[in-house]
Amino acid sequence: MPVTLNMNMAMPSWFDIVGLSPDSQEDEPGIKQAAENVKALIEQEVKNGIPSHRIILGGFSQGPISGVNRDISILQCHGDCDPLVPLMFGSLTVEKLKTLVNPANVTFKTYEGMMHSSCQQEMMDIKQFIDKLLPPVD
Repeated sequence: MPVTLNMNMAMPSWFDIVGLSPDSQEDEPGIKQAAENVKALIEQEVKNGIPSHRIILGGFSQGPISGVNRDISILQCHGDCDPLVPLMFGSLTVEKLKTLVNPANVTFKTYEGMMHSSCQQEMMDIKQFIDKLLPPVD
């Protein structure tokens, strides 16, 4: 979809992004629509026979959209050298998440030298997080 911040050029995005400052206007209708889209995807997977307790949401940059279940486990990862989304925004996000879900279920990991990307250690941490949440099915 076209993204204002990206000079209105199309890019993978759940919703429009106008700016990156804390006081930037947010695309509230787009965020609500994205939440409905994710809900529909989950409902379709449940209809396809996937138990809801075995569904994990993941995302990069805009992240997963949830907030239905206070007992949900969240792993948020952030590079300490991200020039696009500063670490301060990641810290503010994790504090907000802790008010929406059980704070004991929220883990925030930072990665030294990582920019707006991913790294091997982050992928290993995500795998460990998934393995803990989703034990193998017999």
